[in-house]
Amino acid sequence: MTGVLRLASCGVWAAVAGLFLTGLVLAPAPGIAAFPDRPIHVIVPFPPGGAVDLVTRLVTQRITEARGWSFIIESKAAAGGIVATDTVAKAAGDGYTLLITTPNHTIAAALRSRLPYDWERDVVPVAVIAEVPELLVSHPAAPFDSFSGFIAYAKENPGKLNYSSAGNGTLPHVTMELLLRRAGVAVVHVPYRGAAPAMTDLLAGVVQLKLDTFATSNDHVAAGKLRALAFATARRSSLMPQLPTIAEQGFPGYEGMLWIGVMAPAAVASGTIDLFAAAIREAVLSDGLAGKLKRDGIEPVGNKAAEFGALIAKEVAQWRELAKAVQMTVD
Repeated sequence: MTGVLRLASCGVWAAVAGLFLTGLVLAPAPGIAAFPDRPIHVIVPFPPGGAVDLVTRLVTQRITEARGWSFIIESKAAAGGIVATDTVAKAAGDGYTLLITTPNHTIAAALRSRLPYDWERDVVPVAVIAEVPELLVSHPAAPFDSFSGFIAYAKENPGKLNYSSAGNGTLPHVTMELLLRRAGVAVVHVPYRGAAPAMTDLLAGVVQLKLDTFATSNDHVAAGKLRALAFATARRSSLMPQLPTIAEQGFPGYEGMLWIGVMAPAAVASGTIDLFAAAIREAVLSDGLAGKLKRDGIEPVGNKAAEFGALIAKEVAQWRELAKAVQMTVD
């Protein structure tokens, strides 16, 4: 009996010792701080005060409140996001430098013959923060009052309509050209130096059409200064549920969306990427922030790196095909 007790006692001590050793292995080594232990540098490829900058600040502030992380936000608004992307592509892969990006990233990859970085190898996706739906709007004096009316008029009057954009190679430009190609109609593109003058001339009736974000055009629609023709989203938006999408009016699969995403240098560890994606999702889907974004016409997303990567690959292929078909370049 004594032998049995002695053996049992030995077994208990062995188990305790095993747990103790496991704890030593799992415990952080002395002097090694948990990530992040200093501010994270976030590069934004647009000027301060715009929608992308605002969303970035709201999300990082929410992450700070929830997790205690700190951020330094820097604007590098030049060359359509190429300067910002190149900065991050050449940054250390320690997780302390992130890039905020939009479809400008996929457009540059598809349309520019030369880039100072490799868009596939030098930067990697983290997560999409949010999406801002595009809305096709027209001046009230345009000779149509619906999306179907626009298509019919454009087919009967090739080259007599024009549309504005913030410039060659911008999202409203390529998404409008994608629609025109699908529809088989000719509408003249009038590029401007920025979204503000493009909207000013649309409101003045100098141009008849524009693909614009819901967030910036909704007030003009509500005031009767613009007419909403269709959403460029895959599904109807809760922001204006009575308005059909372009996809459901004869163009299945068509979509135009301004997404706002986060990318990182390629050398950042996959575990760190997952940590960032989880923090972003937690922030954008939190009650306070999700509601605020939706009220401003911004749909929170917070997806995973693989889903964001699939979106990037799909868009680059789509823009390359479009550029070849309509001979579009931005170099």
